[in-house]
Amino acid sequence: MGEPVVRVLRGAPDETELAVLIAVLAAVGAQPAAPTEPQTARPRQRPRFQPATSWRTRR
Repeated sequence: MGEPVVRVLRGAPDETELAVLIAVLAAVGAQPAAPTEPQTARPRQRPRFQPATSWRTRR
């Protein structure tokens, strides 16, 4: 830990502001990477034909 990870160029932030900055940077770094290619869409499995008067259609 010899080198500082974050350097303040202007101003004098207090401890709360630095804590918020570190929390935001940690949250952004912890997010998983976006997938490189979109997932392929699969057709939805449809049940076989059921008449409208069937007891199975009432769920």
